[in-house]
Amino acid sequence: MGNVEFNHVYKYYKGESNPSVHDFHLTVEDGEFLVMVGPSGCGKSTTLRMLAGLEDVSKGDIYIDGKFMNYVSPKDRDIAMVFQNYALYPNLTVYENMALGLQLHKVAKHDIELRVNRAARMLEISAYLTKKPNQLSGGQKQRVALGRALVREPKVFLMDEPLSNLDAKLRTQTRMEISKLHKQLNTTMVYVTHDQTEAMTMGTRIVVMKDGNIQQVAPPQRLYDSPDNLFVAGFIGTPQMNFLQGTIATHDGEYFFENKRLKLKIHDSYIPHIKAANSKIREVILGIRPEYVACEGWALDAYPEWQTTAIIDMLEPMGSNTFLYATIGKDTVISRAEPHTPIQIGETVKLVIRMDKAHLFDRESGVSLAVRGDR
Repeated sequence: MGNVEFNHVYKYYKGESNPSVHDFHLTVEDGEFLVMVGPSGCGKSTTLRMLAGLEDVSKGDIYIDGKFMNYVSPKDRDIAMVFQNYALYPNLTVYENMALGLQLHKVAKHDIELRVNRAARMLEISAYLTKKPNQLSGGQKQRVALGRALVREPKVFLMDEPLSNLDAKLRTQTRMEISKLHKQLNTTMVYVTHDQTEAMTMGTRIVVMKDGNIQQVAPPQRLYDSPDNLFVAGFIGTPQMNFLQGTIATHDGEYFFENKRLKLKIHDSYIPHIKAANSKIREVILGIRPEYVACEGWALDAYPEWQTTAIIDMLEPMGSNTFLYATIGKDTVISRAEPHTPIQIGETVKLVIRMDKAHLFDRESGVSLAVRGDR
């Protein structure tokens, strides 16, 4: 077993009136791959370091496998940590780097050899065991760091921005290796990153953080499809979700999103959320992802009630698709189009804003009306 419990954990640094981590309350299930994601300074690395025992807990409790950990030293927590900067000893060979932790724990030499060789085969670094770190590439060093953690056979793996020093190709490759490793080992992993692509492709569940607070905890697809608030909606997804300010209005018993340029009928599926949230809420922000701002003919035919006109300001060809940056009045929206779209800069086009895929957020609080309605 390797479950982790954060019980209303806070972290205050000396001289700070506001906590760096605020009321972090979460259970990481045994075998789960939990990713903590958020901008720099949001408290994710501090939370990981408290779990590792590298930072003291100011308030609250941390448990690993049901055991109280607040005052247990890092070496006795049965965890293994992979850092951003590899932290390899330059004077030791790859084998010696991987074996050192086991030697300090007085593991038998035969067992050390078995564990190191097994991890090296798994990570495809057997050919480098006699080399020193300065003879390796960045990707190879990171695999050695992973191997050093792997041989410990801990209850929980902790990873703090482990891929940030790698180039784009190596990041993708190593990301796949870590995900494959998790499936093979079925061990609990807690992974910190600021990169939403890493979070979405690796985590079985994702914690989105901002200013020391948990914003939402959900599996990747649910996080993308059903963000709880404006921050999560804008942080997850590339390009980010489009946001349009407006009001909710009713005409002849039907609900509409309106601003100076738009009057879009709100989809029936959203009406119960609006009614349940608060009948006084009128000032809202409409959120719509680029793939649901359509300019193709089929969409224009299928959704005539959600059409508007826009002027194309910029094209961003991405190979598999093209992103159109279009102006609607004073607002700019991004639309995802086919890779060889004939649309040109300066052209006036018809766009469909698919209200069946739209989100409505309370402008004052930033909370999704769907969340308010569910509560």
